[in-house]
Amino acid sequence: MKLITTLIVATSLVVILITIALWVPQAYPDTEKPSPYECGFDPLGSARLPFSMRFFLVAILFLLFDLEIALLLPTPWAINSPTPHTTLHLTTTILILLGLGLLYEWSQGGLEWAE
Repeated sequence: MKLITTLIVATSLVVILITIALWVPQAYPDTEKPSPYECGFDPLGSARLPFSMRFFLVAILFLLFDLEIALLLPTPWAINSPTPHTTLHLTTTILILLGLGLLYEWSQGGLEWAE
């Protein structure tokens, strides 16, 4: 009986969501909305234009701190391992190294977008 109820609720929810998605009018963005503002240059122009080194550094820093999240994600499961002290020590080491790197970048002005 629970299976039938679950299937009915799930099917009803899917039908309601599809109906709402088709019923809500489509948004037509203006010309600026789909423009490639993230990359910092016009992708349809010449490939030989000078590239902003500031944008490159900020992108690398973003990837570095994004990698930090990927490294720390399994920490809650690793705490349950037979050696939680080792896990906490390694996690603390990663956080300290990243914090020192952030302080260094900050002191060198690497986080300033405009000079």
